[in-house]
Amino acid sequence: MSDPAGRGVVWLGSPSFPDAARHALKDTQLRANLKRATSTIRDKRLAVASELDDWEELRTSAAAIKKRTARHLDHYLVQLEESVTAAGGTVHWASDAAEANRIVTELVRATGEREVVKIKSMATQEIGLNEHLAEEGIAAYETDLAELIVQLGDDRPSHILVPAIHKNRTEIRDLFTAEMGRWGWPAPDGLTDDPAELADAARRHLREKFLTAKVAVSGANFAVADTGTVVVVESEGNGRMCLTLPQTLITVMGIEKVIPTWSDLEVFLQLLPRSSTGERMNPYTSTWTGTTDGDGPSAFHLVLLDNGRTDTLADTVGRQALACIRCSACLNVCPVFERTGGHAYGSVYPGPIGAVLTPQLVGVENAASLPFASTLCGACYDACPVKIDIPEVLAHLRAQVVEAKRSAQRLPTAEGVAMKAAAAVLDSPALLAAAQKAVALGGRALARGGRIGRLPGPMRGWSDTRDTPAPPAQSFRDWWHKNKEGER
Repeated sequence: MSDPAGRGVVWLGSPSFPDAARHALKDTQLRANLKRATSTIRDKRLAVASELDDWEELRTSAAAIKKRTARHLDHYLVQLEESVTAAGGTVHWASDAAEANRIVTELVRATGEREVVKIKSMATQEIGLNEHLAEEGIAAYETDLAELIVQLGDDRPSHILVPAIHKNRTEIRDLFTAEMGRWGWPAPDGLTDDPAELADAARRHLREKFLTAKVAVSGANFAVADTGTVVVVESEGNGRMCLTLPQTLITVMGIEKVIPTWSDLEVFLQLLPRSSTGERMNPYTSTWTGTTDGDGPSAFHLVLLDNGRTDTLADTVGRQALACIRCSACLNVCPVFERTGGHAYGSVYPGPIGAVLTPQLVGVENAASLPFASTLCGACYDACPVKIDIPEVLAHLRAQVVEAKRSAQRLPTAEGVAMKAAAAVLDSPALLAAAQKAVALGGRALARGGRIGRLPGPMRGWSDTRDTPAPPAQSFRDWWHKNKEGER
């Protein structure tokens, strides 16, 4: 569904992050699935990244390319349109989700087809393309294994790279057995949860779709402005089937995916596979430039999607989020994501990058809890291959959320009053000393066995989920006055 502000971004409408996370934390199977998967990918990424002596230099280069592109995005997008058109493709501009969905629907209808095969695409999930096509009588079949699992289960993706990370293989086996027959080729009798058997069942199910589909819909990892080349990287070969067999190919791409030159790909094709799957290179890297007689689709359409990106670009701090190459490295190192999963974020972009990207695309007032879905530990920044300073953007957006609440209420918020009081105390040595003494006395009065139990009033939100140690009998200030003051 679309967000309340009418910007056309898919907002899944789940509860606020704290409520959704509280529910997710009670699911022990979910937490076990997440921990096993993220730790495995995390360890692989560290191993292959350490093989490159120039890893940090590659990150710096990627960040510089993305910053330069963002500063001159209008130039590179026009250049991309000219290059794609010269190569035989057609470029369409979509300001929001509604326009993008309308364009794709009309293109499919023009072919006379009522079915399309799809490559995994965050952009089409963002605009709710599958749902829109279904309303228009067009069936969209996901061909990525994890996306197929999500689609068969009428579920939602919970990870950028591994959308079905919240499912274990036994759950997948049961889903294949129950649902595959409703969509096409059924699962074989006696299917076990052996990964090889599950993959074979998916292969047989999808083969029929690959061989009969006349229209394919894809996203794009990159698009090269100076050549008009579009790039998709994947690990299963389903993308290659979708990009070569159908007669018509429709690619929906966020405008931030453009890069200036072909040589820039050298940097990203080293960073992306290592950061995403922990591989030295992607098993399948598909590139195409327009159309070629007798080779691949005879019609190629590129839909360039804005959908809030131009507004994000105007924010000199927040625009960093548009540099994201969707590797998911930040998700795999995030302690919050590992314990709650992607559904708690209520967006097709989960994890740390979702916490900074989604509020900017839909407006902070429509995703006010997401910038707070972080410990600000900085692990995401350390892992990001394009050096997006996610903690900086989170703090920036938190300030916007507070300001938006203040403006809406036209009265000082409780947080604002508390911060002003804290500023006054911290600005006065005498007040700070008095406050420390009061807290120490109160803390020791509440302490039991070296720990403080449930705190009173609004502070209960802290103590309900944390062990709070009792204050020491002597503060550092008191110790200093007693032992060191005379040495000054």
